[in-house]
Amino acid sequence: MQRVLVEGARASQVGVADAAGMGSVSQRQLEARTIYRPGELLEATPGLVASQHSGEGKANQFYLRGFNLDHGTDLRTTLDGMPVNQRSHAHGQGWTDLNFIIPELVARLDYSKGPYNAGSGDFSSAGATAINYAARLPQDRASLTAGQNGYGRGLLAGSRESGDSGDSGALLYALETAHSDGPFTRGDNYRKLNAVLRYSAGFANNGYAITAMAYRGAWHATDQIPQRAVASGLLGRFDGIDPTDGGQARRYSLSAAWARSGDKQSTRANAYVINNRLELFSNFTYFLDDPVHGDQFAQPDRRVTSGFEASHSWHDHSDDMAWSTTLGAQAQNDNIFNALQHTEARQVLGTVRADHIVESSAALYLQQRLRVAPWLRGEAGLRLDRYRFAVGQARAGDTLASPSVSLAFGPWSRTEFYLNAGRGFHSNDARGVTQAQDPATALARSRGLEFGLRSEALKGLQTVLALYRLDFDSELVYLGDAGSTEAGRPSRRYGVEFSNYYKPAKWLSLDADLAFARGRFRRAAGEGDRIPGAVEGVAQLAATFTPSGPWSGALRLRWFGPRPLVEDNAVRSKASTTVNGRLAYKLAGRTTLELEGFNLANRQVSAIDYFYASRLKGEAAPREDVHFHPIESRSFRLSLNHAF
Repeated sequence: MQRVLVEGARASQVGVADAAGMGSVSQRQLEARTIYRPGELLEATPGLVASQHSGEGKANQFYLRGFNLDHGTDLRTTLDGMPVNQRSHAHGQGWTDLNFIIPELVARLDYSKGPYNAGSGDFSSAGATAINYAARLPQDRASLTAGQNGYGRGLLAGSRESGDSGDSGALLYALETAHSDGPFTRGDNYRKLNAVLRYSAGFANNGYAITAMAYRGAWHATDQIPQRAVASGLLGRFDGIDPTDGGQARRYSLSAAWARSGDKQSTRANAYVINNRLELFSNFTYFLDDPVHGDQFAQPDRRVTSGFEASHSWHDHSDDMAWSTTLGAQAQNDNIFNALQHTEARQVLGTVRADHIVESSAALYLQQRLRVAPWLRGEAGLRLDRYRFAVGQARAGDTLASPSVSLAFGPWSRTEFYLNAGRGFHSNDARGVTQAQDPATALARSRGLEFGLRSEALKGLQTVLALYRLDFDSELVYLGDAGSTEAGRPSRRYGVEFSNYYKPAKWLSLDADLAFARGRFRRAAGEGDRIPGAVEGVAQLAATFTPSGPWSGALRLRWFGPRPLVEDNAVRSKASTTVNGRLAYKLAGRTTLELEGFNLANRQVSAIDYFYASRLKGEAAPREDVHFHPIESRSFRLSLNHAF
């Protein structure tokens, strides 16, 4: 049977979603986005910002719902069921490196916000994103890209059927190579090699897939620099201080997924083994602690992560009533070797600590969905987690139950309302959990409440409004002088999110996403109650043009709101606004020429800001200052894409 590809507007979530903060982004919508780096794919989640404060190969910095999520502490990310977050990581809890993602393979991005899904678990309190790769590509494709600042990229991807029947197997392959220097005085010299090989048979609900992935990246890094050095003329905006900062990363994985569905039952299972290696060299304080050799430090991390998830669902209906029950089990084990070392020009001067960590977890969850009337449906969930931490001879463990409940009312006039409540958590670093004195809480609890609505009352317009509160028992705070985080005081955030998608014509779609948040520590302290780095506002406005002729394009504006940098709010970062765009022209046959532009207004703004003490070479004493990493200057990339 001939396979047909159907492309349309954003899928309706009325009558489908369980919360205002849930949604799905299609492959076509993702292809219309202009992204500077793979991690920016997650910005398709309304209200989410992906930033960078170092070299291109390093994991992104994420912001969502009033959080500076560091490198992913409270944003759970998965690829085809494999966890991307790395726990007890040498540099940051929940380390989420997305540089191995190949955007052209992403078939769908699902997202949710808040601790309201019993299947999500660790790192998902602020939100969760699930990236889903395609099993087959509509067409094979080859792509070559060249751009300013030493950018180059090549991609070859396609799929082959192993038979003629509709449920035949398919072999998908992709090979990507890329290089980038960025606008920095000493270029990033980021080199990436990436490959995917997948065999699948059947379909998503009745079939299986086996996938192998391999990624290698190496880079130099221009880390954040102090404002005083730029103001005095000592440094330019794109200069660095330690020319040997940077790193290299490796990721190899093998995963399998299987599903079977019948009229009243369905079963899903997936398993994975992931080998991650990272060598990271950073210097954020320059000559603060060691005026002779400098403060560069290394954070090597190598690990093997293995795990599985299995679930079984029973579902049925009678007249207006429908119900489903899902019982699931998850398990994950991390075998980790990491360290913190004092280095100079990437040469080890001394080892602060080196650890062998074994972190294991198992979870059971139960989700009960029930529609009792055409205007009322609900979901209740319960999750039980057990964690075990081992660092050398030190041991610790914790058990946590996380209930959640969601109610949906409507739709009336294509409008429905949601009420959500739930508990979640993030695990803390095993080294802090097992330390003898003042150990960190193993599983930091969160509690969320949310009211929302979703409306399609006006033709062509999809509107979502969410009001939420999220409490945390322990807030992770970034320590600029150590390049790490520590568990801080309990926190509370209130926020509102307002998202709109409007398609006034077949060839035009408009997006407007606005999010505002108020974050405070809940425990009084003399230094103040503000949460450093907690974003107060985010907005994205976009227009996508897809006329019937050969031309197409998109324009996207992103506003990244101000943040307090210290607890008493005496020092704040400034808001930044950037505009990106793309213009494509379809040549004869299946060839397309595409021009992408980044920071089109060439704004000299910050990608990220911190406030802490540092000392430059020659300074007599440390000085507290804002340290920033600049948004990349205006640049263009030209791609030649051919489908065959």
